[in-house]
Amino acid sequence: MGSTSHDVSALAPGAHSFLVDGVRQVYHVAGSGPVCVAHSGGPGIEWAYLRTPSLEEHFTMVYVEPVGTGASGQLDNPGDYRLDTYVRFLDAVVQHLDAPRVYLLGHSHGGFVIQSYALAHPDRVAGLALYDTSPVTGGEFWAEAMAALTAYPQRHPDRPEAAAVPAAFGQIGAATDDESLAVALRAALPVYFADFWGRQDEFAPFQAAVRISLTPASAQDPTPFDVRENLAEITVPAVVIVGAYDFICPPHRAEELHAGLKDSRLVLLENSGHFGHIEQPAEFTQAVVELLRR
Repeated sequence: MGSTSHDVSALAPGAHSFLVDGVRQVYHVAGSGPVCVAHSGGPGIEWAYLRTPSLEEHFTMVYVEPVGTGASGQLDNPGDYRLDTYVRFLDAVVQHLDAPRVYLLGHSHGGFVIQSYALAHPDRVAGLALYDTSPVTGGEFWAEAMAALTAYPQRHPDRPEAAAVPAAFGQIGAATDDESLAVALRAALPVYFADFWGRQDEFAPFQAAVRISLTPASAQDPTPFDVRENLAEITVPAVVIVGAYDFICPPHRAEELHAGLKDSRLVLLENSGHFGHIEQPAEFTQAVVELLRR
């Protein structure tokens, strides 16, 4: 599964690809310092939204293009887009890099992937940045997120555009191809920010650039994610980062993660929603970089 010989070029700046069980796995390298492998969320969202140049001043950032997205290959069976598959592909990347231990940054669904990875491969992990994520999903998780979505227009009563966001989010489930899904996601994106309307000019390019792949995004993982009973097994230093206004992975989920981990620091980004690396980049970067001092 991927290369095992030591290959310095695996960490050369730029795009790389190799095969995992016959499927193309692409990743991008930028920056210098200890290796930090970043896993984007979704599932199905293309990696580029998570690129954080300020982190590249401190880490050799390795941005994974999750299988089924961007330039990475597609799986033959759409039912195989499950958490254990993402963990397996992440392990192939880590082995391919041939770094003794790596830091892992996981955003949202990517946080589920790196929690699962750290539990399965503790010897390969130097530290974790768990970013706007949760130790559990399921019925209660989604009911809470949908209630926050419904309440979103009340947060911005002066912006008529805010009233259209819950319906736009509802269109995500009706999408029939990558482009209609991306259009629906972009229209719903304001709910993911603390103050999209107040900073619309700043965030519009980010919104316009979001890409998503329907097949992984619509896959149903048969096993609900819940690692709350296992978190204490993760002993490496962790930072848990959450935006105060995150509607989908709210602060109490971060608190649950923080409480369950042996060695973690909780960082609340007061003026962020689900995209603190865009909303409060300096504070976000500082929170991740502090892992290097621990």
